[in-house]
Amino acid sequence: MGILDRTSSAMKVVIVIEDEPLIRELIVELLTFENYTVLQAGHAKEALEILATHAPGIALMFTDIHMPGGMNGLQLAHHVRGRWPWIALLIASGNARPLATEMPPLCRFMAKPYNHTMMLDHVQQLCC
Repeated sequence: MGILDRTSSAMKVVIVIEDEPLIRELIVELLTFENYTVLQAGHAKEALEILATHAPGIALMFTDIHMPGGMNGLQLAHHVRGRWPWIALLIASGNARPLATEMPPLCRFMAKPYNHTMMLDHVQQLCC
């Protein structure tokens, strides 16, 4: 069984979608240090390509709202909730503050700039 098989490992897999490379790398580094396996994408289209192959093993999607391309992070989160309902959702933004009714069910929002401890707490709670 592969690392992205939900039944094969206690290790949790997170996909991070963030168009700012430095921010994305910081998140990836923090999560990797905490023993998460991290997949990453710079925009929704790239994330959907990864999800098409690896969704069965992914526990959490952590996405920024504002990204280049035809789909923002909020739209991506709704798509993922409908297609892969077991994937927990954490949405972030430095500008937008979506209402609870605008987000998919069982989704959390986190404002930028990130408090690293709070981010890790959200990830841990959502992945359990």
